[in-house]
Amino acid sequence: MITRLLYLARHGEQEDAAAESSEAGLSERGRRQARLLGERLRGRPFAAVHHGPLRRAAETAELVAASLPGVPVYATELAGDHLPHDTDPADLPSAYADFLGQFSAAERVDGPRVTAAAVRRFTGPVAGGTEGADGIEPIRELVVTHNFLIAWLVRHALNAPERRWLGLNQHNAGLTVIRYGPAAPPNLVAFNDVAHLPPELRGTGLPADYLV
Repeated sequence: MITRLLYLARHGEQEDAAAESSEAGLSERGRRQARLLGERLRGRPFAAVHHGPLRRAAETAELVAASLPGVPVYATELAGDHLPHDTDPADLPSAYADFLGQFSAAERVDGPRVTAAAVRRFTGPVAGGTEGADGIEPIRELVVTHNFLIAWLVRHALNAPERRWLGLNQHNAGLTVIRYGPAAPPNLVAFNDVAHLPPELRGTGLPADYLV
């Protein structure tokens, strides 16, 4: 088994972010964020870039991949914007209960099903050999996705209660890295890292009172 380094990035800021349109592409700030994320990752030996089907994720992946020549890029529903878990709102603060109440019965079934498939596809070490003391190069994959999936994968890596995906909010173009080795629990290497963004491009996609 070979170590997997899973790089997770939320898409860049979308046009008219308040409208939450599935057809929205990136704003100019979002395009700058994506290009800078690509520069941050330049030179890393990625096996692939995966992105969700929505336009804002596809555009982000395209701009990032411009800094990763030769790396294949794949669109997949597994990296889409879906409800990761049908969380029972009974023991949650009312704000979370109201938030969860907006999802349909179909979304409560389909979202967790797709998320479970994403966990199977993107987590854990990679089959294909034995990693020795001399240090086989890990398999690096980048997934350009949305806030929910990143929150779920972080929760999953930490073996936290299922409801703890709620409240994990990602910067646009923020970078999270999880290491899956063959002989140890997952390691959260980086979370919501925006060192590649100047101050004026940080904090988009977050509630105002989350800014630090």
